[in-house]
Amino acid sequence: MNVEDKKIIGRLESIALPELGIAAMQVRVDTGAKTSSLHVDNIVKYMKQGKPWVKFDIHPDIHNVETLVSCEAVICDIRKIKSSNGNSEQRYVIETPMTLGNETWDIEITLTDRADMNYLMLFGREAIGKRLLVDPSKVFLAK
Repeated sequence: MNVEDKKIIGRLESIALPELGIAAMQVRVDTGAKTSSLHVDNIVKYMKQGKPWVKFDIHPDIHNVETLVSCEAVICDIRKIKSSNGNSEQRYVIETPMTLGNETWDIEITLTDRADMNYLMLFGREAIGKRLLVDPSKVFLAK
């Protein structure tokens, strides 16, 4: 894919996670993060049809903690992730479709506690892939 074919996004964008019931969520684009990460509460692992699943809650609007979406997804991996503060933790990884602008594709997301962060989700470079370029001086470029 040529540079001209890539969509330019800003350092902040609004995405949807349709299979998780999230119509709009502001995310911080972070090319320093390999995998995207999502703040969730009440993580519970369980087995369903012989596969490991996880239940969790999301508050998709950081300014309205009353809004709660309960989700479940297949666990596709468990990874040791080193966060920006240098601490490492084991995290469940799920794969789910993500919509940015008028495009939808599958991304991997680690589930963690980001309660102390300004944004509930980091949009990492694996999700950015070869399809996007980031202009860190702009916000909300994907329409």
